[in-house]
Amino acid sequence: SSSSSSSDLSKYPRLPFRFETGIGLFAKRQPRPFPPPFLSPPSGSFSDPLSTHHRSRDRRARVNGEIIRGLTNGDDAVYASDFFVCANDGVGAWATRPRGHAGLWSRLILHFWTTAIEEEFSRSFSPKERQEPDPVATLQTAYEQTLDATVPHDWQGTTTACGAQLHYRIPTAASGAKPTPLLYVTNLGDCQVMVVRPREKQIVYKTKEQWHWFDCPRQLGTNSPDTPKDNAITNVVDLQVGDVVLAMSDGVIDNLWEHEIVESLVKSISDWESGKGGHTKEDRTGGRNGGMMAAAQDLVAAATAIAMDPFAESPFMEHAIEEGLASEGGKLDDISVVAALCVKNDE
Repeated sequence: SSSSSSSDLSKYPRLPFRFETGIGLFAKRQPRPFPPPFLSPPSGSFSDPLSTHHRSRDRRARVNGEIIRGLTNGDDAVYASDFFVCANDGVGAWATRPRGHAGLWSRLILHFWTTAIEEEFSRSFSPKERQEPDPVATLQTAYEQTLDATVPHDWQGTTTACGAQLHYRIPTAASGAKPTPLLYVTNLGDCQVMVVRPREKQIVYKTKEQWHWFDCPRQLGTNSPDTPKDNAITNVVDLQVGDVVLAMSDGVIDNLWEHEIVESLVKSISDWESGKGGHTKEDRTGGRNGGMMAAAQDLVAAATAIAMDPFAESPFMEHAIEEGLASEGGKLDDISVVAALCVKNDE
């Protein structure tokens, strides 16, 4: 299924800014296949060879008749569109339970969050009044819809959730200034959104992880007390054109320190600007026209190298030792990155 929105964004009002996005993924193991009813049934009779071999080829996961948005990476799920990026981390321990499907939970939360944001977006430009995004409310809607979809079938799981929604600030009419980009960042658990200003090699903003205890993050789902309305945190961040928004599962930040993430991103953009990788003859400034895919994949490669090294020093090892636990090397985990470059929407 597509990582971008399957809806027609042309029907929405044009935002003054948009994301150019790229995705990088590494799964520590193959995901457990989604259970019924989330896999689409064959569209015809198995006795009809044409239906079996042709019309039934589309086995993409569905919910309520819709193809489920985003991509699954092990137990992680990611999504990227022109104005929303998301990384959710399904809690892997559910793989030991017969009815445990953490990857389903991470993907459904993402799907319903995305559709709720799109509905809110279409309403927010009504002639009556301009509404600001409310990502906690849309995440709460997603949580309730995921419960509605899974509880009747007793499919169990939990997931963290982290997303960044692009918006803009309208200056006062008297100032004569132009709109500026705003980012609504929402987090529950231990995935991370990080905003990097590559030209200054600086982190502008990052979310703070939420824990119950070490290696047990806040999470949405079966038997968890956490809910978006009670526990999710939203911050509004002033962006600049050229800033890069990273939505990452904890497989990245458990294996790479912040300065390593920034260094990797800056190098990827520099390499892209110098003409390395890809064949585009279009403007490559700041990672435009394909550089975000290279940046995301380079970050995943760097994190994976540490995750697979039993002798490496890593943030996860450092945190474990602080908790009095013996630990060495990186943490083998699903590693997911969405990189999103903020550009003017006329570019």
